[in-house]
Amino acid sequence: MNNIIAYFESIDPVWAAFLATLFTWGLTATGASLVFFFKRMNRALFDGMLGFTGGVMVAASFWSLLAPGIEMSEGEGFQKVIPAVVGFGLGAFFIFGLDKVLPHLHVNFKMADKEGVKTPWHRSVLLTLAITMHNIPEGLAIGVLFGGAAMGLEGASIGGAVALAMGIGLQNFPEGFAVAMPLRGQGLSRWKSFNYGQLSAIVEPVAAVLGAWAVMTFEPILPYALCFAAGAMIFVVVEEVIPESQQERYTDIATMGFIGGFMVMMTLDVGLG
Repeated sequence: MNNIIAYFESIDPVWAAFLATLFTWGLTATGASLVFFFKRMNRALFDGMLGFTGGVMVAASFWSLLAPGIEMSEGEGFQKVIPAVVGFGLGAFFIFGLDKVLPHLHVNFKMADKEGVKTPWHRSVLLTLAITMHNIPEGLAIGVLFGGAAMGLEGASIGGAVALAMGIGLQNFPEGFAVAMPLRGQGLSRWKSFNYGQLSAIVEPVAAVLGAWAVMTFEPILPYALCFAAGAMIFVVVEEVIPESQQERYTDIATMGFIGGFMVMMTLDVGLG
């Protein structure tokens, strides 16, 4: 692990953010590849993995984003928390706006429950867009943290950025599975189901590169950018991930999955950050 961190410290931070999110995209594709081996999904396992995803995102929002964002902010008392409050609120409102405009369908919901502007797009596209929407803040968070660490700012470290990428990658595995398996169950071919599943994370490298470039170009925005990503991820967890995991009778499994995901991400961030 030390060799991996040393490697990322030795290369350009924008390139590092791109490589890290190629890893997270690769785990999404790996999760989607399960469609070649199974036609139906075990709902208890599925809800548990959704819960795990939520736990990772909530833990990452605090340990990797909010806490460093507050730590590197100037001032004392209420003044010190202003960038976190502003950034967090803007991130949540950004995803709120996307949620109202972008056509999408949450994984465990029926077509009648699709959100965003009206469109004739097929269920497969809508499911992919739902996952894509919350991959944007994930990629942005990784890029912003790599950029901040490269600038030598207090509270940001390459180890923390690597830990965040690992945590996001782990929860991307069930995300690929979450898109591909329902589509396969509805009759799409294995290849089409796989392609839709892995495409949901292709936005992460783009968001990561933009995030790293932005904070290196406009250094004062870093605390705001970190908390922006946190607000966006928390909105996704509350509005999407948790409700999806609570649709069936496996709510306890989903809840324990959430606890497990939180513990894994917390351990990664403290251990590597």
